[in-house]
Amino acid sequence: MRIIKPTRIREFAARHPAAAPSLERWLEAAQAARWRNLVDVRRVFRSADEVKVGSGRTVVVFNIAGNQYRLITAIHYNVGKVFVLMLLAHAEYGKDRWKDVL
Repeated sequence: MRIIKPTRIREFAARHPAAAPSLERWLEAAQAARWRNLVDVRRVFRSADEVKVGSGRTVVVFNIAGNQYRLITAIHYNVGKVFVLMLLAHAEYGKDRWKDVL
């Protein structure tokens, strides 16, 4: 898969060093993947979930660093692209305000 905006991941990892190893593993696995649907994603990341956001679109959310952080992406399976939309701490994610932004 082609990752769009991997710099967001690296910038977040620099601010949150506890997330850095998990984010690097996610990047490597995602870049090597050829996902066609959520079932394919879950073969690699079992806790990945699809979530409908305020715009009506569906995003895929990944748990990072043992549920301490969330990586929110838009996966375009048909063109092999993963758009990095947001990274949040678990507490911030739990407030659900992020759904209204996307």
